[in-house]
Amino acid sequence: MTALTLSTAAAPGLRADAIVIGVAKGAEGPVVAPGAEAVDKAYDGRLAGVLETLGASGAEGEVTKLPAPAGFKAPLVVAVGLGAEPEKDSGFDAEALRRAAGAASRGLAGSQKAAFALPLTDAADAGAVAEGVLLGAYSFDVYKNNGKDTGKDSRAKGKAKNGKAPLAEAALLGGKPRDRAYKAAIERATAVAEELNRARDLINMPPNDLDPEAFAAIAQTAAKEHGIKVQVLDVKALEKGGYGGILGVGAGSAAGPRLVKLSYTSSKAKKHLAFVGKGITYDSGGISLKPAGHNETMKCDMSGAAAVFAAVVAAARLGLEVNVTGWLALAENMPSGSATRPGDVLRMYSGKTVEVLNTDAEGRLVLADALWAASEETPDAIVDVATLTGAMMLALGNRTFGIMANDDAFRTAVHEAAAEVGEPAWPMPLPEHLRKGMDSPTADIANMGERMGGGLVAGLFLREFVGEGIIWAHLDIAGPAFNDGGPFGYTPKGGTGTAVRTLVRLAELAAAGDLG
Repeated sequence: MTALTLSTAAAPGLRADAIVIGVAKGAEGPVVAPGAEAVDKAYDGRLAGVLETLGASGAEGEVTKLPAPAGFKAPLVVAVGLGAEPEKDSGFDAEALRRAAGAASRGLAGSQKAAFALPLTDAADAGAVAEGVLLGAYSFDVYKNNGKDTGKDSRAKGKAKNGKAPLAEAALLGGKPRDRAYKAAIERATAVAEELNRARDLINMPPNDLDPEAFAAIAQTAAKEHGIKVQVLDVKALEKGGYGGILGVGAGSAAGPRLVKLSYTSSKAKKHLAFVGKGITYDSGGISLKPAGHNETMKCDMSGAAAVFAAVVAAARLGLEVNVTGWLALAENMPSGSATRPGDVLRMYSGKTVEVLNTDAEGRLVLADALWAASEETPDAIVDVATLTGAMMLALGNRTFGIMANDDAFRTAVHEAAAEVGEPAWPMPLPEHLRKGMDSPTADIANMGERMGGGLVAGLFLREFVGEGIIWAHLDIAGPAFNDGGPFGYTPKGGTGTAVRTLVRLAELAAAGDLG
């Protein structure tokens, strides 16, 4: 992981591979952002013109490299776009700083040290830049090798085998190393980014290495390290407990399902949050097999569980004064002679029966059992996270997740938390008229309803398994959980770790008494 430091050093005398500065998109061309005054002075105040000559505009994510001026110990200046120049007397928002730092950090792969001279008006800005640096420097190369040693050994040494190693060290210029708020911001950014990157690693792992048992073992190891209580229900325990949804989904796989409960508690907590994550370590669709071309990235169907796992560990590392329980509903959805069939009826942990009309609508089945288990502890609120429906991708695209809830005020609070940390999200309704489509002549409810509005139908199904009187929200992260395209900002190709920061922020708000 990239090492972070706060520095009061002047850019010209700092020994580094590169100096990173910000450039904004002004009305008449690029504008050098605050923080880069010493660099601009070394160019005789003409840095903006030089950048414009090189084709830079200041657009978000744009990276322009140029030789450092005479007298600098760093050989390179990296100008990164911050987007539109803010209004007078207002600074750049945190997400602009986060994305710019991420783009620069990613572009400096292979470098030993970079100094970031981006605009820092307060500790929050420092935290945003730090987060962007750490997330942008992420790489996943444990399975790459050069024929001499294994990828896992390579990862442990921090070396990329078939590419450049991530940026090793970043110094944030303009920071205040002795200021408690700045130090706290860096510590928070480090904890959140490291756990988010852990979630990315899990999402990117191939399913032959990450089945439910392996995921549970990883959770157990992390829980022990960070003082989190962990309970793992294996197949026998699930059968004894009557977890028909999780068992039904996992019935077709040689790798048995698991339900993992992670409990972080604080002696000063006044609130209890429960996070529930869908953890389908591979989704073939089961008997309702997915068509060709839709299988290759289905290792990412456990992104919700990865996000929940990372958020609970982050809450523990930050010592938040709130109790957080994470539920990881883990199964592999495979077709076989023992697999659940369309038309089968499952008796869920809640006692309700579900007619399975489509075995590829499996996420809601494992979540239903976990939601009911979470409800038994009567937390102040439950938030579930899942790559649940392709319908949500059709509605909101690949970068935005949907938020549904049984309480309008809580849905708004979750949306505001997501916006605050820079995770694009949008509030979605739960129309009552869509519930009738899940009526079954055989069981209490079917796992499918009307095709149109399928993401909302899934939310209505989940609502059936939330305990009475408990506030609940559902995050459908199907779009942004896995990035099939090229990297952008601090977002890599592959697993993204979306929703981790939203969950952590909700825990922080609950700890502060600001979440309802």
